[in-house]
Amino acid sequence: MGAQIRQTIDRLIILIQSGFKVVWQAHLSNMGVILPCRQVFFDMYRFLKKKKNTAWGQALRISAIYSLVGALWILLSDKVIEWLIPDPPTLILASLFKGWFYVLASAWLIYLLVRAALRQIAQANLKLSQANRQLAESTDEYRQLYHEYVEKEALIKAMINSIPDLVFYKDPDSNYLGCNKAFEKFVAKSEQEIIGKNDFDLFDGSVAESFRRMDQEMLSLRQSHSNEEYVTYPDGTAVYIDTLKTPYYDANGQVIGLIGISRDITSRKQHEDQVKYLNYHDSLTGLYNRPFFQEELTRLDTPRQLPLSIIIGDINGLKLINDALGHDEGDKLLVNVARILKASCRADDIIARTGGDEFWILLPKTDDEGARRVVERIKSACSAYAREQENDAYYVDISLGYATKIGAEESFVKIRNDAETYMYKRKLLETRSLHSSIIASIKTTLFEKSNETEAHGTRLATMTKQLGQALGLSENDLVALELFSTLHDIGKISIDHDILTKSGSLTDAEWNEIKKHPEVGYRIAQASPELRPISELILTHHERWDGTGYPQGLTGEKIPLLARILAVVDAFDAMTEDRSYRPALPRNEAIEEIRRNAGTQFDPDITRLFLRLIEEASS
Repeated sequence: MGAQIRQTIDRLIILIQSGFKVVWQAHLSNMGVILPCRQVFFDMYRFLKKKKNTAWGQALRISAIYSLVGALWILLSDKVIEWLIPDPPTLILASLFKGWFYVLASAWLIYLLVRAALRQIAQANLKLSQANRQLAESTDEYRQLYHEYVEKEALIKAMINSIPDLVFYKDPDSNYLGCNKAFEKFVAKSEQEIIGKNDFDLFDGSVAESFRRMDQEMLSLRQSHSNEEYVTYPDGTAVYIDTLKTPYYDANGQVIGLIGISRDITSRKQHEDQVKYLNYHDSLTGLYNRPFFQEELTRLDTPRQLPLSIIIGDINGLKLINDALGHDEGDKLLVNVARILKASCRADDIIARTGGDEFWILLPKTDDEGARRVVERIKSACSAYAREQENDAYYVDISLGYATKIGAEESFVKIRNDAETYMYKRKLLETRSLHSSIIASIKTTLFEKSNETEAHGTRLATMTKQLGQALGLSENDLVALELFSTLHDIGKISIDHDILTKSGSLTDAEWNEIKKHPEVGYRIAQASPELRPISELILTHHERWDGTGYPQGLTGEKIPLLARILAVVDAFDAMTEDRSYRPALPRNEAIEEIRRNAGTQFDPDITRLFLRLIEEASS
């Protein structure tokens, strides 16, 4: 309805512009007013159209329409009635109806105009209410999303800070945007102090330059990049770090920065270095090992390195020292030999431990005379070391052989074999005298650390010889019996001094340690050509006639004869001499103890013969 009224008003305006223009101007002229009515009307129309969407414009529009319609009605209706009704009484009645019609028409017009304006207001209020409701919902949603964002950001930050690796992120210009706690510790600054800084603000120039170069390379390639770096903490601690840098992008795929993660790999690098070292070095001596020597031989066996010499050495008496003094002492010997070899050679010479007691030395650009001088230096150093030791058992001696490759056509395998052959010839000459020296020093050491005395050994040798002669032993057996009597307890050199000299009763563990000495003595004797014939005697000298002895539990005549002889003589001498754990027994009590144990501990026939010799000697 409102739209129809607006269309009617517009048509009236057009009508006024065209058909009633003369009437409008004539009426105004009759009133004595001369105005540019048309221009004023259109100016007012344009003004109302411009303001129609405002409350003020709507109110003015309604007033203007009402005023216009009212003015037109008053002007036109009077003329029309006067023209149609010339009779005055009828004209009065028509004017009355015209007035009532005007009131009703005006009320209807005002209703339509106000109704349209109020509808617009109601629609606007409804839209505003809907907008406010949507805004409230959006605000609640935003608030919820914001809280979720804050919680997630806190969670992510906590997770990043819990990572022991260094985590940081930068903008495309390599300025720091954030980091975790580990990175703060690394640069000794808080995150707020780090944000906005670049590498040159935080690190030394060379380190910063390497970091910046890596950033630029990664950003230009637009892909992850990693590398290892050696850096120093502010407290001076130097570490290896493995850094992975990755670009991150915006919604349009443009790089907007980088994320970096650096891990301390110092322990891994040290382990790798250690593994690499062990792959090419002997763990005990620190010298190179055989695989490394072979690689270096391949590298150096070229005409440019000629003459190329090799020295092969083998330690004398190592097994004897291991068996007599223990492997710890043998290891000390190996370490000392390695130290002597390194001190006697050049830094560029390749020194390797190629076996248990074998060493190879590769001497590039060294002729035969040069190799001989190295051998002499090594022998002199060994002799000097031996003179510094108080105990001859720690004597260091190594048999050495050498050979030299002169021409490129010569086979180095043959050169090595020649050096090895020469070394073994030297070993045959040197080993016997060295073993004798070691055995003598072992005897001295044994007497020093135990209750056994040299006099005890001498008495045993004398009495066992007399008993052996009485039994009709051969001269070779008598010599073996004398040597056996002197060295039967040689295995005790491996037992702790405190156990050997303990005055009280031994514990089970200590007694088990004591019972090992026959086997240790056996191994020592086996390692020496001079003692090998009596090794079985040393092993069995604590066996008993009834089979309750150790270490094998042999019975009766299964025990070697010389061991049965020593068992009786050793027991009698031990009982009649003072010991740390008891005083000496009277001679007659010792004799009775020997007699009582005949057939259990001792061979009964040998026991009767021994006691008869003792009685004859006493009388």
